[in-house]
Amino acid sequence: MKKRERLTTTSSKSSASSFRAAAALIFILLIFLSGCDFLNLNELFKPLTLKTGTLTIVTRNIPTAYYHGPEGEMGFEYNMARALAQDLGLKLEILVVDSISEMLTAIAEGRADIAAGGLTRTPERERRFIFGPDYFTVQQQLVYRKNGPHPLNIEELKNFELVVLARSSYEERLLELKQQWPQLKWRATDEFSTDQLLKKVWLKELPCTVADSNILAVNRRYYPELEIAFPISDKQPLAWLLNSKHRKLQKKLHKWFKKFKKEGNLDTLIESHYGHVTNFDYVDVKIFLRRIKTLLPTYQPLFEKYGQKFDLPWTLLAAKAYQESHWNPLATSSTGVRGIMMLTKMTASQLGIKDRLSVNESIGGGARYFRQLLDRVPESYPENDRRNVAMAAYNVGMGHIYDARQLARSLKKNPDRWSTLKETLPLLSQKKYYKNLKHGYARGHEPVSYVERINNYRNILEKKLGLLDRDHFSYDPLLISHTGEL
Repeated sequence: MKKRERLTTTSSKSSASSFRAAAALIFILLIFLSGCDFLNLNELFKPLTLKTGTLTIVTRNIPTAYYHGPEGEMGFEYNMARALAQDLGLKLEILVVDSISEMLTAIAEGRADIAAGGLTRTPERERRFIFGPDYFTVQQQLVYRKNGPHPLNIEELKNFELVVLARSSYEERLLELKQQWPQLKWRATDEFSTDQLLKKVWLKELPCTVADSNILAVNRRYYPELEIAFPISDKQPLAWLLNSKHRKLQKKLHKWFKKFKKEGNLDTLIESHYGHVTNFDYVDVKIFLRRIKTLLPTYQPLFEKYGQKFDLPWTLLAAKAYQESHWNPLATSSTGVRGIMMLTKMTASQLGIKDRLSVNESIGGGARYFRQLLDRVPESYPENDRRNVAMAAYNVGMGHIYDARQLARSLKKNPDRWSTLKETLPLLSQKKYYKNLKHGYARGHEPVSYVERINNYRNILEKKLGLLDRDHFSYDPLLISHTGEL
């Protein structure tokens, strides 16, 4: 028995000795690989994220970053963060705060891995934090309400009350400008978001504020009287922000983003969130806002009924119908299409519609036809892209969609992205491109414009009806009653 114990002890000592030798060898190898840099060696043992298995994103509840919409969690920053988490095999955790100040504090205190809330890369922030790659470009603009008093230049700004976000890139820029214009003054606040300050300008509660160009572009759909006085900065990049100790994640982020961009996913995301806001038509938006109040209640039950029946967002059907007929059930075009969904005689016949001027038949038929087109779109497209492609096919025909996809392949572009079809569809009007395609000439710019306008109407509609995050972007009677305008 004692002999066996001695053997066990000897074996244990031998194993321990082997383990120490192996550990020493690994240690030496790691030092060699790290170039004898002990800081790099320490980096190798740091976790990828602050919470094992989880990627924690701190963001703000704003239309350009993160919100709850009719189809769940949405937003440019959210969708990009979700793609990152999926690619890294991590669970995504969203920490929502109310201000930029809270976002920066959360990162500084290590309560989140990444701050993703429309943050501009600025010298002041780069002194305290590290950044991921630039993903979008914006410009700071001074905003006022149409026909209201406003400064014509920076020097005149001293005569107006100006309120901006605290610890924002706007405040940093104003501090820079103050060196040249010492009398420049403003009030910084954490109480409101930029979107809310823009609303206050629209309500004439403030004469002006500062907003990034992308935030203003989105909000002009809801508050069309907002105008740009002048820009106060050059174009600036937006980027995600990380704690300065989190460099391993920064490297992972840069590597992932390069792939994400190369595969066309960034273009798709930009198109999905900003493609419909590039062109602003003040008169058209004003008319649409009025008709949401006066006409939509009559037809909304049918849009909801057939949206549910054919598994389509009812707001998308309503927006399509508005683009087609401006919700006029008796509409008739010079080419013979008729009704609230403007169906051709042939399409109506194929769908079994007897009376195109019947609102019930027209909406039901239009929804069924759109569902049929959507089912023919390849599933290789992201879901929002599939809807855009189906809408384009509704306008120009599926044959030309196939041609545009074929043209995309010949031009070495990804045919499974709507952002690509936005480029190739307009080319179908040029002989050098359409002459070798099966379906020939098409006025390809029209379906692109058609899709953008529908998405714009849908975005406005969901905002006005309080469908974009009921807690933060709820329906506001002031949007109806103020100055008698909707």
